[in-house]
Amino acid sequence: MRVLKYSSEAIKEAASIIKEGGLVAFPTETVYGLGASALNPEAIARVFEVKRRPHFEPLIVHIADMMELERLCLRVDDRAKKLIKEFWPGPLTLVLPKSDILPDIVTAGLRTVAIRMPSHPVALELIREAGVPVAAPSANPSGYLSPTEASHVMEQIGPEIDLIIDGGKCPLGLESTVLDISEEPTLLRAGAVPIERIKEVIGEVKISSPLKEKRRYSLRKPLKILKNGEAGSPPEGMKVGLLAFKPPADSTPFEMVEVLSLSGDLREAAANLFSSLHRLDKAEIDLIYAEPIPETGLGRAIMERLRRAEDKK
Repeated sequence: MRVLKYSSEAIKEAASIIKEGGLVAFPTETVYGLGASALNPEAIARVFEVKRRPHFEPLIVHIADMMELERLCLRVDDRAKKLIKEFWPGPLTLVLPKSDILPDIVTAGLRTVAIRMPSHPVALELIREAGVPVAAPSANPSGYLSPTEASHVMEQIGPEIDLIIDGGKCPLGLESTVLDISEEPTLLRAGAVPIERIKEVIGEVKISSPLKEKRRYSLRKPLKILKNGEAGSPPEGMKVGLLAFKPPADSTPFEMVEVLSLSGDLREAAANLFSSLHRLDKAEIDLIYAEPIPETGLGRAIMERLRRAEDKK
């Protein structure tokens, strides 16, 4: 495994690796992705192996050219076209009827494909240079925190892949919103595009995939979401870190404090979420307290991630 800072030479090398069936981690505007050619079933099988998924699940296919939709999807209806016009390139993944060009392993045997066009310039340049659609789930073991910096990828799966392109910190830091538009519009995953904005474009959206059915994040330290105004004092004899939405009025009871946004901005909080959790999880503490986030807009997606990280014991 090697790590290369972003450059045109690094992109050419990474693209060559992908075309030859290798795996490359690269930044997107959401999180770092583990990229492989979406047309190479053996490369995709290696993605599942590296991520240690207990079973195959559909992967998101990333494109850099709208023309790819014509060969990857059987149809793109008017609702999808409206969403693409409004949100692409960007952090919205659409689930559409797939064509036969995509191997079944990419879509877990489903007749639909999850597809998006990222807005991060490094991701777009890499996909264009590779000349193939790139399947790219988050570059971390299944169930662990998503990586928003190259160092997170190195710590979690570095030795198991061929190359990491270090393009700095991901600007959004929250996974893409996933919307099934193959039939009735259905939200499969809350993410960086709030559902309210989607409704403004296409009307009502059904919400699916309740939290209890989703795999939880594995943290070294137990995490507890505080109830409003609950903070109080840490348990006696325990070192506690605080994940705060805004700077707390009193930080003295805590061993360390990670503030998601100095101004209480949800977009800034989303961008800092995973990096802050990574730092707390590696710190010399026994427990993580997390303040609740207002569940509007991006706050809904942030709280979904915190609930997936919460220790229910």
